[in-house]
Amino acid sequence: MLAAAGTLDHLPSPAQVPGAVADYLRGRNLPPTILRGADARLANLPWDTAPSLDVWIGPSDGRQLAGLSHAFAGVAESGTVVMLSGPDNPSTVNLLPDHHLVVVQAEDVAGDYEAVWTRLRATFGPGIMPRTVNWITGPSRSADIEQTLLLGAHGPRSLHILLV
Repeated sequence: MLAAAGTLDHLPSPAQVPGAVADYLRGRNLPPTILRGADARLANLPWDTAPSLDVWIGPSDGRQLAGLSHAFAGVAESGTVVMLSGPDNPSTVNLLPDHHLVVVQAEDVAGDYEAVWTRLRATFGPGIMPRTVNWITGPSRSADIEQTLLLGAHGPRSLHILLV
């Protein structure tokens, strides 16, 4: 993930997530506003410990600068985060804000892609999957024009992982 131009914070507990989000936004001179889905793991965080942070809930309409998601899994071999679509983690939060912050539980990090597919199948049952499974490794990029690398070409220009 770091090799793919992403950034990473190691956090000792989920209780540190709100402060880490506020620090990330402040460190990049962004407004103290974050959009997140209705995911219970995010809803149950102590947001009151970061009182300056304005937390919005719902899908992105493309006007938000920063979005926060909770990953289903991480993949150690590539630094990839695996995002499942749904009302709790809208795909628009993965794709539209310029800055995408993702909470990943250390116990949800698998060694390889195959282990994550096995876990997905076990979680949802035979023949059933979420509408979308997004595998994200670093910020969006393209070098289509004159082979000049452009971050944020088709999605967020930064990806920041909060590994708990």
